[in-house]
Amino acid sequence: MSPPSLDPGSIAVKEKDSGARRNRLREFQAQLVERMQAASTGTQAQSSQLGVMIGQSRWLINLQEAGEIVSVGAITQVPLTQDWFLGLTNIRGNLISVIDLARFCGMPATPVDKESRIVAFGPSLSFNSGLLVSRVMGLRNVAEMEVQQDDTDDTGHAGNTPWVARRYADRDSQVWTELNLSLIVQDPQFLQVGI
Repeated sequence: MSPPSLDPGSIAVKEKDSGARRNRLREFQAQLVERMQAASTGTQAQSSQLGVMIGQSRWLINLQEAGEIVSVGAITQVPLTQDWFLGLTNIRGNLISVIDLARFCGMPATPVDKESRIVAFGPSLSFNSGLLVSRVMGLRNVAEMEVQQDDTDDTGHAGNTPWVARRYADRDSQVWTELNLSLIVQDPQFLQVGI
């Protein structure tokens, strides 16, 4: 069997392809550097938020307030607590309380299934807690959404919940409610888990 013959034209095409790949790689790296710089200044972090489903409602959580996202494991119930306080769970050796925000807001309980997750509060909040969410929907860019002007939030209250920041409509007309975790951890009702 004879060795394959080298065609000078195919070598030129391969060199051209590798040059194009290098250019794409350089462009990608430049874009990545820009994104990292934007994130460090906070501009990207403000426009990108974590989208989650809690019950049947869509919520946005500031990335700087969100911590680890984990599958729902064993939750140990704590007696004599509110029905929205689901109990305690262990995340990497740390006990955190698990809250069902839907129940807290007076809505039906968030169902637990294979897509359910616990979104822990970020370390900057110094509050060992997490929210039970039906689904994590990924990052949402609020800069591409339209701010809604109505007063009623997904909690059913008209302006009585300071931890509900704004409501947005995305391109598909889905309504998203911005949840301010740094304010909810100051809400006396949220802090009163005992009955």
